[in-house]
Amino acid sequence: MYERITPPSIGSQITFQNGEPVVPDNPIIPYIRGDGTGIDLWPASQRVFDAAVEAAYGGKRKIVWFKVYAGDEACEKYGTYQYLPEDTLQAIKQFGVAIKGPLTTPIGGGIRSLNVALRQIFDLYACVRPCKYYPGTPSPHRTPEKLDVIVYRENTEDIYLGIEWRQGSEVGDRLIKLLNEDLIPATPEHGKKRIPLDSGIGIKPISKTGSQRLVRRAIKHAMRLPRSKQMVTLVHKGNIMKYTEGAFRDWGYELVTNEFRAECVTERESWILSNREKTPDISLEENARQIEPGYDAMTAEKREKTCAEVKAVLDSIWDTHGNGQWKDKIMVNDRIADSIFQQIQTRPDEYSILATMNLNGDYLSDAAAAIVGGLGMGPGANIGDECAIFEATHGTAPKHAGLDRVNPGSLILSGVMMLEYMGWQEAADLITKGIGAAISNREVTYDLARLMEPPVDPPLKCSEFAQAIINHF
Repeated sequence: MYERITPPSIGSQITFQNGEPVVPDNPIIPYIRGDGTGIDLWPASQRVFDAAVEAAYGGKRKIVWFKVYAGDEACEKYGTYQYLPEDTLQAIKQFGVAIKGPLTTPIGGGIRSLNVALRQIFDLYACVRPCKYYPGTPSPHRTPEKLDVIVYRENTEDIYLGIEWRQGSEVGDRLIKLLNEDLIPATPEHGKKRIPLDSGIGIKPISKTGSQRLVRRAIKHAMRLPRSKQMVTLVHKGNIMKYTEGAFRDWGYELVTNEFRAECVTERESWILSNREKTPDISLEENARQIEPGYDAMTAEKREKTCAEVKAVLDSIWDTHGNGQWKDKIMVNDRIADSIFQQIQTRPDEYSILATMNLNGDYLSDAAAAIVGGLGMGPGANIGDECAIFEATHGTAPKHAGLDRVNPGSLILSGVMMLEYMGWQEAADLITKGIGAAISNREVTYDLARLMEPPVDPPLKCSEFAQAIINHF
């Protein structure tokens, strides 16, 4: 089955049922060490994972690690440009859950991004990025502790599908000509718009299936959170891109009201219900006026449509969601993408789970990570229905490789996410406690040490930070 690697002779395979993992007590988990500083990060992180599992379960559970290869290390073992060998893909497919350090973006090979390739190959449609503050972590914000969000980023569509044509290419020019001479004129709403002939051109696909499976997983996550954090916000730029990003929002709401009707309420529905609770004999028209500030300036047709919306909500969910019952439901709302970038800084405690398309989610997750201390403390997971890969979210930083100085926090916290995904919450909690205590005790690597007041000198090495975390279990 494998060309140059051999699976462990002990351990069992993780399987999947209805999109969720079924985890034995001795799972075999493939790991990719990672390029650059991966040589330091992985040994430190594995040490923490093994210590936490041992401390939590006293030998009753144990991870059986299986080394596989990707990136520069794979080229050393398999040959030039073999950044993602078939052995590695087969191992991840067979064992279902994997974890990886940072990987270099190949230069000169056929893969644009190893991370994107893995997501697309295994249909890992949900990129999950928690952004939570650990007390003592240096941050450029005055109140970073107010931010505690989880970004659910759609992973397989949008511009990351990579369908584009270079300016001046034959196919690109043909496509522009087709659009300018046929398709755009055939669509009256586009008017006299034209694409400049010297353009590069790309395709931005957003599907109903891709959107709804992402929102579905976000809502299921919200169900596991404390009541005060049960909120899902659909992030989009639907005011401009109505049929892609606007559709993402609409399909999200459709899923909520059809599949999770008993568990959820939309923000707009909550306004309608609340208006009636405050004024039991409120008319449909007055209720509509209160949820639409520009109601009186609307056309008669739009006013009628809004009144019909109010009536439909009251008729369908008043008995199950009215009289304050909606306050115990998961709140689903939506925000324009540029607005949410501002609001996670000015009103961070108003948000919990942010469900977003690929590009917006890429920006948003890094911005949120910056508020709580940067990518060095930012974990990540890529999850599908039959596979999950957990990863450090930062780059390889090759100039620091082998110096035992970089912060392993991102990879360690990604391991926490993996343990939680596996249902091994006790081990995950030990690591979370250990990291928080180490930082509060000013036992940190150089990246955090230099930003603390006063600076920590000398800082801990990468391996020493791992031991400090274990000491605080």
